[in-house]
Amino acid sequence: MYTYDVDAAAMFDDRTHQFEKFGIAASDIEDARAAITDMWTDAPGGWVYEWSRLAQRYAGAGEHRMASLLYGCAKFPCLTDAARVRALDHQLTQFLLAAKDFPVRFDRRIIAVPYRGGTVDVPVHLYSTDGDHPRRPVLIASGGVDTWKMDIHPWWVAFTRHAGVTTVAFDHPGTGESTIPLDEHADEVVAGIADYGRSLGDGRVAHFGASFGGNFAAMSGLSGIVDAAVDLGGPVLDSFTADHADRLPFGMHDILGNAMHCDRSPTVEQLTEGLQRLSRRELLARPGNAPMLVVNGADDYFVPQSDTLCFEGRPNVEVHLIPGTGHVAMSKADEVIPLVIGWLRRAFSV
Repeated sequence: MYTYDVDAAAMFDDRTHQFEKFGIAASDIEDARAAITDMWTDAPGGWVYEWSRLAQRYAGAGEHRMASLLYGCAKFPCLTDAARVRALDHQLTQFLLAAKDFPVRFDRRIIAVPYRGGTVDVPVHLYSTDGDHPRRPVLIASGGVDTWKMDIHPWWVAFTRHAGVTTVAFDHPGTGESTIPLDEHADEVVAGIADYGRSLGDGRVAHFGASFGGNFAAMSGLSGIVDAAVDLGGPVLDSFTADHADRLPFGMHDILGNAMHCDRSPTVEQLTEGLQRLSRRELLARPGNAPMLVVNGADDYFVPQSDTLCFEGRPNVEVHLIPGTGHVAMSKADEVIPLVIGWLRRAFSV
């Protein structure tokens, strides 16, 4: 893992919509923006330091859910240093303290799934309306390379309450609590989590992935290892060309480099070579797939429109490229999440 050259102010330009959508007050975001001058220093003015200071204030007041959200910002965008690892630990502590007040049943488990001839432990978060998992299908779900399972908690709650599913949230390889890199072996881990979902619920399993998680949901849906899949803003094809990788904004080149467990910034050629191992070109060339919903914003600067539109014309695939919004259509999440819920309900005839 390594640090890299990135402007802290630019990160606010990129992510303020996301932080707000997940429940952080605009005033707290503005306070952090005013205080932060550096992404990496662990001192006043540093990203981790200032977000953690805000989180500590909420934790001291017993507002554990908000403290968890703010520690989630503190560890953003990747675990490049000890300070961010500590922030992730604090986020988990506050999240578990907040769990008693969640509007759904919550359980944290460590499951072992196949990986490269052995197994790897994967922490998962289970959300259900009543704890009776065999009564309903399971939705396995993950986020992107810099936005992880605890950060996306509001969506997991919404899916669980309204889509008729038990939600199993996880950090895919290269992110969050995962200990293994983002590479071509990651598919095996995702398949193992899907198998766990089948054994947990009524035998039916769907896969939701946002951002890079959408890449894995696309893999699951195209290969048919799940019964339904939702790809929200997933890079699958043209995102992995050298030309596109060379133009990634807001430090995404190095966020991906860290997810791949590089020890220094990869060249464009090295990054492209690694990402090509997760291209879904071969799967897209095959006929057949599980029912799929593919959605993204038309103005995404991380993922080209072609990575959404390449699904058009496939059987049992619904495609939406939403105008006036960007990556994962975050600024229109209030429209997109109900769209996903309605689609999941139809997919499982809830």
